[in-house]
Amino acid sequence: MQGRGTFISPFPSPRCLAAAAPAGKAKLTHPGKAILAGGLAGGIEICITFPTEYVKTQLQLDERANPPKYRGIGDCVKQTVQGHGVKGLYRGLSSLVYGSIPKSAVRFGVFEFLSNRARDENGRLDSTKGLLCGLGAGILEAVFVVCPMETVKVKFIHDQTSANPKYKGFYHGVREIINAQGIRGTYQGLTATVLKQGSNQAIRFYVMTSLKNWYKGDNLDKAMNPLVTGTFGAVAGAASVFGNTPLDVIKTRMQGLEAHKYKSTLDCALKIMRHEGLAAFYKGTVPRLGRVCLDVAIVFIIYEEVVKVLNIVWKTD
Repeated sequence: MQGRGTFISPFPSPRCLAAAAPAGKAKLTHPGKAILAGGLAGGIEICITFPTEYVKTQLQLDERANPPKYRGIGDCVKQTVQGHGVKGLYRGLSSLVYGSIPKSAVRFGVFEFLSNRARDENGRLDSTKGLLCGLGAGILEAVFVVCPMETVKVKFIHDQTSANPKYKGFYHGVREIINAQGIRGTYQGLTATVLKQGSNQAIRFYVMTSLKNWYKGDNLDKAMNPLVTGTFGAVAGAASVFGNTPLDVIKTRMQGLEAHKYKSTLDCALKIMRHEGLAAFYKGTVPRLGRVCLDVAIVFIIYEEVVKVLNIVWKTD
């Protein structure tokens, strides 16, 4: 009793119980679902964003010492369309489509496999562990998918700039590269690719994990609509661009038709610095920024939405 006519129950009210109850455990994503959703997301994304990837690669291959063929992004697009038509902006798409599906499948499959084991008892993944899981996913996707596919893509695009292009298509190009250089020819720039993809995914998953944790707070099952997912993905993509564009430039040079000029990844970096200056490490940043922000936003939106559907039709709990 407290005061006249006032009764205080010794039991907490239902409202208090609801407020004090801990949030439920976060649902884990089965790696199999991650592989399917990631592969689908990667295939759709690359078909949308490839022209910006083409322009970025052309500008990076357009070394200052040549002298440069292009005066900027607009001029690169203009010359490509004038010389090869609009389809010229999609030269090399086949190699990236064949690569993007398994690349995203490996990335998300490995990330979910690692993160499921790194979460706490409530299913929360902290930012540092998100970074490490992303690093592991990036390294494996680089070794098994990205390096060989990116090497073929860069050679395709670089081949178009020559007076007499020699690659007639994806399979013909791969066959010519292997006949001339062996399997090793599809693994040029492996060190730079591992560094680039590892840092890429480490940065992206670190940012994405941090933003998700901030947004969900204590409610780990709080739903995220596609707009929020896309916004977080674009921020993560932008962070990765500014964080590792120099590695992307080195990787592109190491995989081009003139890769023989460089003895190693370090030699490539030193020659770029010596002959072209620090600014050369950021060539293609603007088109890459636009592509990557759109790329990561699209991939995460499609991935999350496909996982939601798979959770309904494929019960793994």
